Parts: sequence; structure tokens; C-alpha cells
Amino acid sequence: MDALPSLVGADGRLHTTYQQAVAATGRLSSIDPNLQNIPIRSALGRRIRRAFVAAPGQLLLGADYSQQELRILAHVSGDPGLKADFAAHSDIHLAAAARVLGVAAEDVTPRVRSVAKMINYGIAYGLSDFGLADRLRIPREEAQRFIADYFTAYPGIRRYMVEIRMLARDQGFVTTLLGRRRYLPELTARNGALRSAGERMAINMPIQGTAADGMKIAMIRLDAAIRERGLRSRILLQVHDELVFETDEEELPALAALATEVMESALPLDPPLEVALKVGTDWENMDRYLRGDDESWRRVPKSAVDVAREEAEEAVAEPLTA
Repeated sequence: MDALPSLVGADGRLHTTYQQAVAATGRLSSIDPNLQNIPIRSALGRRIRRAFVAAPGQLLLGADYSQQELRILAHVSGDPGLKADFAAHSDIHLAAAARVLGVAAEDVTPRVRSVAKMINYGIAYGLSDFGLADRLRIPREEAQRFIADYFTAYPGIRRYMVEIRMLARDQGFVTTLLGRRRYLPELTARNGALRSAGERMAINMPIQGTAADGMKIAMIRLDAAIRERGLRSRILLQVHDELVFETDEEELPALAALATEVMESALPLDPPLEVALKVGTDWENMDRYLRGDDESWRRVPKSAVDVAREEAEEAVAEPLTA
């Protein structure tokens, strides 16, 4: 982080470079400086993000895919429980905690929800019981029980993981939903660790790779739509499943509606994609930006529940101490 001030250009802005052909999953990667690696779930990260500000008289609009990879996982696995949770517009991590623990949603604490969130996303990356135990600082046996209960609650996900590993071994590659391939020679390696890594890639590539494909489609369509409408607004950053725009009060409602429409239609999924918007003058202090039934937009500050969840996730994400 100490290097960031020295990288500011003559125009007073940081300019990153995006690489398209580095990440094997197809994600864009940011270098010189890496603006995709600014921490989120930490006090230091929040301080750093406050330093990224809009130009005078301008606003930042963040458009973030809501559980994009979990929606893709629900689509490719066809798991009825996960699809039902999305169809009910539930808090997906709260619903997972309730299903896995067999308790009512109102009995799930912010801490337990944050653990369920880690498992939700970790499963898509082939998270092992050892990895979960290490992250949560719990006994390995307890982590095994968490994962076993998760697969009992969502059997379609377990079936997907078994079937995609078999398919990858048979054909030597996996594909995204749009057909982009990733070959996996690791699956035939003699080294067990390499084979295990190949299996995790086989599980994750169709999910993360499809998410990367969808984001690129959305970016191309949005850039064209902004130009066609003659808007002054522009895309500033792409950070994995989020786009950050620079806009002003006058264009904010039109840009919000356009970003929502284009991003949500980038991939036809069941359950469909959803986008969450936030707006502010810096990258950290941003209000939710919601559309009402009458199509008007309003800013909604963070609630006490939002803050509690962030603090719980921050506690789970804390690095291990000696």
C-alpha cells in the first residue's frame, strides 16, 4: 500500500492495467497497481478504500453481482434447496446456516451466518475439512461435520462435484456454460497433491469461469450502451464481480437502471442474476441504492444489521495468530 501514492498519474488518478490472458479461469487481473487486491473485510482495508474518491462534483456507483458464483452453482448443480432459497429471495447465507444447522432463520447469529458464507463459497472452490478447520480455528472433526451437514442439506451440489470430476477425468477438460475450455493435465499426474489440485480446478472452473465470461459480456454491452445514450458516466474499475462507475447526480438514476438491466441479462441462469447497487463519494462510505415500486431510486444508509454482519465476517476473516 505504501507504493500507491507514488503511482498517481499527472491527472491525479491511479491508472491500473488489466490483463485478459493471465488468470486461467478467464478473470481479468489488475497490475501496476493491483486495484483488485484492496482489502474489504478489515479495518485497514476500510481505511484504504476511503482514500479512493470521486472527482469533485461526481459520485461513485458500485454495481455488484449478488452471490453471482452461488447462482451459477445453483444453475449447474440444479440443487432444489439452493434454487428455492434464491427463488424466495432469502438471505442466502442465513438460509444455508438454517438448513445446515436445522434451526429457524431468526436463531442464526451473525457469526454463524458468516461461517455459513465461508462454507457456501468454499465448497465451490473445493474447500477441504482441513482448510475449513484452519480458517475457522476449529477441530478438523467439527469441520468435517459442517461439510457433511452441508451436503446433506444440498445434495445436488455434492452430485455436481462428483460428476464434474468424473467428466473432467474422462475428457481431460471442463468448460464454462458458454463453452470456453480449460484443459486439466493435473488430473493424470502421479503426484497426489497435483491430482487433488486438478479436481478442485475441475469443480471451480465452470463456476468462476462462467462468472468471468458473464462479467466481460456485461462490460462490453454496458460500454456500448453508455456511448449510445450519450452519457457522461463511465466505467472506472472492474473488481471480480463488481463494476465501479463515475457519474453525477443527474445521470445517477439512468445509469443505475442501465447497469442493472445489462448486468442481470448478461447470462440466462436459473436462478437469475441480481445486481446490488451502492453510491457514495468514496469507495468505502457508500449507501445502498434501491429502486422502489414506482421506479424511483433512493439512497439507504447501512443498518445496524448490516454493520453487525460486516463485523462478524471481519472476525471470521482475521488471520491466524501464533
